[in-house]
Amino acid sequence: MAKYIFTFTIILLAALSRLLPHLPNMAPITAIALFGAVYLDKKHTFVVPIAAMLISDYFIGFHSEMIWVYASFIIIGFLGLWLRNHQSLGKTITATLGGSVIFFIVTNFGAWVSPYMMYPQTFSGLVECYAAAIPFFRNTIAGDLFYVSAMFGLYEFAKRYVPSLQLKTSKVTN
Repeated sequence: MAKYIFTFTIILLAALSRLLPHLPNMAPITAIALFGAVYLDKKHTFVVPIAAMLISDYFIGFHSEMIWVYASFIIIGFLGLWLRNHQSLGKTITATLGGSVIFFIVTNFGAWVSPYMMYPQTFSGLVECYAAAIPFFRNTIAGDLFYVSAMFGLYEFAKRYVPSLQLKTSKVTN
């Protein structure tokens, strides 16, 4: 029980951090998706990041391209399920950067296909859309690396001192 309370507390704090002033795209949701998939039961893999988004978006506001944002975090959840059984520092960093790339590709594709955006529905319009998003991509990578480091690091640190936080159901290899 302590494992779930501690884990959900970390996730809640990360979700609440979306409500604080921050740079565009420097948010904790990729970290929440990866962290939840690794440390919670598999049935929570997709519920946790979507619930965190819904709760924080209730306060921030919803927009017409949200489906693409939510879809990217579902895909990142699958990446987290892979990481669950392949956990190491290098693979965690790779999964984090992979999550950043997934978010970039999916959400900017969504912006391009949106009838409300300014990009023509041509290949050059798609390239223009991705090129315009590159400055935000830096923030995505920085935020994802920061939040994954904080969440995974805090949990791994706490596991050393609180035995009830130990994983009992998943196979973790180094």
